[in-house]
Amino acid sequence: MSSSVLAADPAGTTTLIPHVVGGARVDGDGRTGPIFNPATGEQTGAVSLASADFVHEAARIAQAAQPAWRATGLGKRQQVMFRLREIVSQRAEELARVITAEHGKTVPDALGEVARGLENVEFCTSLMHHLKGDYSEQVAGGVDVHQVRQPIGVVACITPFNFPAMVPLWMVTTAIAAGNAVILKPSERDPSAAVWLAEAFAEAGLPAGILNVVHGDKEAVDAILDDPIIRAVSFVGSTPIAKYIYTRAAENGKRVQALGGAKNHMIVMPDADLDSAADAAISAGYGSAGERCMAVSVVVAVGGVADELVAKIAERIPAVTVGDGTQPGVEMGPLITRDALDRVTGFVAGAEGEGARVVVDGRALEVGGDGFFIGPSLVDDVAPGMRVYDEEIFGPVLSVVRVGTYDEAVALINSNRYANGTAVFTRDGKTARQFEFDIEVGMVGINVPIPVPVGAFSFGGWKDSLFGDTHMYGPEAFNFYTRRKVVTTRWPDPSESQISLGFPTH
Repeated sequence: MSSSVLAADPAGTTTLIPHVVGGARVDGDGRTGPIFNPATGEQTGAVSLASADFVHEAARIAQAAQPAWRATGLGKRQQVMFRLREIVSQRAEELARVITAEHGKTVPDALGEVARGLENVEFCTSLMHHLKGDYSEQVAGGVDVHQVRQPIGVVACITPFNFPAMVPLWMVTTAIAAGNAVILKPSERDPSAAVWLAEAFAEAGLPAGILNVVHGDKEAVDAILDDPIIRAVSFVGSTPIAKYIYTRAAENGKRVQALGGAKNHMIVMPDADLDSAADAAISAGYGSAGERCMAVSVVVAVGGVADELVAKIAERIPAVTVGDGTQPGVEMGPLITRDALDRVTGFVAGAEGEGARVVVDGRALEVGGDGFFIGPSLVDDVAPGMRVYDEEIFGPVLSVVRVGTYDEAVALINSNRYANGTAVFTRDGKTARQFEFDIEVGMVGINVPIPVPVGAFSFGGWKDSLFGDTHMYGPEAFNFYTRRKVVTTRWPDPSESQISLGFPTH
């Protein structure tokens, strides 16, 4: 597998990131979009953008390849997963640098992303267990019933820019392990990691046409949602787009799981270790420049801890080294695009006008060059109704909301329309247990600021953070990517009459 996923375009004027369809790199049908290095602001290449016709053709190719993969023995499918794990593990830094070059996150952060993606590959190496059916004998005289899991056919995975390797590995590994063929539509902002993964799958022995990478914008997404060959769609992204994908795909009779946005709160109780809580707020709020759906964006200070907690967070911010993610010692890279930078800057600029207090203003950070940089910002005295509180910022802006009691903190979180992840910092077991019971959020951390489940569990929020009822990866993913078929069997004695007037009961 080549260490570069860039190919020369037909004119030879720039580097072009191709589609991968039917096991081959394909330049597409003319339209392209720019790719930037967020640390420098320079365009480094272009990506092919698929037309609707191109998507439909890719779906037909996947459909043609899928029956043979479905018929492939589970042991052979399992071996592909084992080989994939070794390839990605051995070349993790290579993949991490591909991610950093287009996303901007630091190389260590990208390595962490790869490691979390590998958890799902490892879970899928046990596909023989996850695809087991059920059996009941003698449900009636001489009658047995068994249930089997079978693949859906062709499925589509639409993945976000913030985890260009991990989220594809959440989806495509399970879909492929279950016997499906996949159309992977990564973000057009940082698409090279998806091409890298497709070539790693091929090297691991996956047949051509089972994993197809199709780049594109809304035209490609709409084609996926409308194509009758594609039977199911998985998506991670913002809430408005998740709702759109869920609605349009469901109207077309597809199975859909669509994970939306987040506004993750971290409660700090009066008995908490404030140094630990402040450290957690820094890592969870500013890691990967806040471009995580599980990033902490709101710290809820309970009782009289707010002043001390805010001071501890503020004193740690200058120690966060911001810069080019490829450089040693850098802890936070740039935002993904200039538009993202402008949007995040706007939240900080407008906070004081809404009545909040900007304690640390990340706009004051100076990094040489034209990269998409903003420093960590800390905003105190935030309240519901302010734009900085109500909207998903997706940047390194940490808000502090002050409340008097535990009950007020829980009511604040439970009234929020997002319910992806949350955490409580406390030394009291009774409070922690009560929080787990009371809170209406899909993923909960107890002294853990980013409670992303390990690969043996499934990932997903509640309310406007999830459309559909199935979470990503883990056991729920095998349910999503398979259909259950129930078979009722009777082998009558040859001497018995073959005439039956109904369900046998003797």
